[in-house]
Amino acid sequence: MSEKLDYTKNEGLIPYSVNFKQSESEMSLSEHLEELRQRTFWSIGSLIISVIGCLISVKTIVKLLQEPATGIKFLQFAPGEYFFASLKVATYSGVLLSSPFIIYQITLFVLPGMTSNERKTILPMALSSLILFVLGLVFGYLLIAPAALNFFINYGSEVVEPFWSFEQYFEFIIALLFSTAIAFQLPIIQILLGLLRIVSGNTMLSIWRYVILGSTVIGAVLTPSVDPLTQIIMSSIVLVLYFGGASIVLFIDKSRENINYETKI
Repeated sequence: MSEKLDYTKNEGLIPYSVNFKQSESEMSLSEHLEELRQRTFWSIGSLIISVIGCLISVKTIVKLLQEPATGIKFLQFAPGEYFFASLKVATYSGVLLSSPFIIYQITLFVLPGMTSNERKTILPMALSSLILFVLGLVFGYLLIAPAALNFFINYGSEVVEPFWSFEQYFEFIIALLFSTAIAFQLPIIQILLGLLRIVSGNTMLSIWRYVILGSTVIGAVLTPSVDPLTQIIMSSIVLVLYFGGASIVLFIDKSRENINYETKI
């Protein structure tokens, strides 16, 4: 008989806390809809609160985003440019801050439909994906962004004075950070392909020549700048992530083979 999760209705912060003990009871359709409504309400509420909080602290966030561009003076080239740019900053920051809670609510909603083995796979994958996304943002902020900005600042420093539009700078830095964070999801995709037995670890390692070529293309596509240093750094991290993911898939394949061998014995 399939394993079910026991729900306990909670009037506190998080509606419907989950009890991982086995239960034979099933939720009715109306209960599922009520749970979906509650989780949607709290998810949207957390997003709104996060955006408002970021809007209140937007000047601090703006200064943090300006840190990689040392020695640059930002200008406002149109009426309200900084105002609308600050709204974008607060919105993106609010989405980022509220995303763990929203993912948590989504995970708790889909857990009852999963078996014990599926939960053992999905939960670590979701947590690993979130950690890698944050690491990608940190890596992009501390390494990729300074390298790209230093290239642009020094390239024409003897010819032009570096005065930048804050809105254009913000769009550039956000695209750079999120593209790096997305690139860090590569091992998660590889592990999913391995678990679904679509691609084996040996196959991933055997196509290393194409991977090197592909990482160069990915580095050029994901990097919003055209400087070679930033693209080389992005390509290198893609290679490290790919071979790290391939090694994990290879380990999973070996473990699966050992389990099958012991089962036959």
